[in-house]
Amino acid sequence: MTIIKNTLIILAILLIIMQPAVKAQDDLMDLLGDDPETVDYAYATFKATRIVNAQSVENPAPGVLLFMIQHRFGQLNSGAYELWGLDNATIRLGLEYGVTERLAFGIGRSSFNKTFDGFLKYKILRQSSGLHNMPVTLSYYASATVTSLTWADQGVPDRTNYNSSRWAYTHQLLLARKFSSSFSLQLMPTIVHKNLVPTIEDQNTIFSAGIGGRYKLTNRMSVNMEYFYTPTEQTSYLFDQPLSIGFDIETGGHVFQLHFSNAKAFFDDGFITATRGKWENADIYFGFNISRVFTIKKPDTFKE
Repeated sequence: MTIIKNTLIILAILLIIMQPAVKAQDDLMDLLGDDPETVDYAYATFKATRIVNAQSVENPAPGVLLFMIQHRFGQLNSGAYELWGLDNATIRLGLEYGVTERLAFGIGRSSFNKTFDGFLKYKILRQSSGLHNMPVTLSYYASATVTSLTWADQGVPDRTNYNSSRWAYTHQLLLARKFSSSFSLQLMPTIVHKNLVPTIEDQNTIFSAGIGGRYKLTNRMSVNMEYFYTPTEQTSYLFDQPLSIGFDIETGGHVFQLHFSNAKAFFDDGFITATRGKWENADIYFGFNISRVFTIKKPDTFKE
């Protein structure tokens, strides 16, 4: 809990520090005579469609197909025999497509629990200034996952089991603001619904709250952090709150993300409600995300 509190304190301090810079930037634009007849949208609130594990408010550009590889090694505390986790791996392969400036969808397959996932993300509001002044960007995100792991491997009793029990659903609001060219912050109120839970005491619908941030270190590199808090009384099983720290590195045609996390899963209901690792015990997974974009259709064929 100490690490979690320190993380939130750091984010709060960054927010306070950046406020004078934001105010100075706004005052400078006033002096330069910002044209009130135009709308200036904030761009690159985050550099990728993921902060670390969680979705950001960013979408692939219209007509662009994004191929993502998410890879995570084993726990760092596994020792020299496992080469501190490098002998083990969890991977997700995914595709994301920008339908319009506001709408995107994606699919993926994770080796963790042999899970398939799909999602939709729609940008409701866009941070802007000028003719339309909007202080934040707001996106709605919904995903569904289905595990193809056998019932026996899931530890489910030998009984009549239904395909619907394999499914889980996540709904999120992604509320973000780019405070300056260096600092962005995002809040993520979340609902996770699981069709099957271990006991009758467990709630099928679980509420969680996430926070994530980005601070740019150089023109091509930033540090990212995210944390989700889920009240533990909603479940009978033990889990830990996911805390992840990463670095985004831009390398021309793709963004390379290096990260450390106590979560093993990449999909929403997995890392939000089923994280087992503890930072204080060095139950930490090192991994990376690599994304590559391919232009399928020319941007001028799309409208809002």
